[in-house]
Amino acid sequence: MEYKVAIAQQLSTQLKTLRKQAGLTQQQLGEKLGVSQRVIARNEAHPEKVHFERILQMLSALDADLIIRERKSANASNCTPEEESW
Repeated sequence: MEYKVAIAQQLSTQLKTLRKQAGLTQQQLGEKLGVSQRVIARNEAHPEKVHFERILQMLSALDADLIIRERKSANASNCTPEEESW
């Protein structure tokens, strides 16, 4: 499933959701990344203050990808239903 992230709070929500869907606690995710539970909590709460590489590491550990794509106009005739929903 794809999620639009336009602001840091949306990324915060998605990181928490992905971790919970993976059945991991903050402690367990921290162990996978070699950091403490406190670091994971801080990263989830304030992703805008985290090094980009750490976000990518978290996403990788959660079996998720970061995908960047151009915005399409909602009335473009070649939009897929997923693109139109954004």
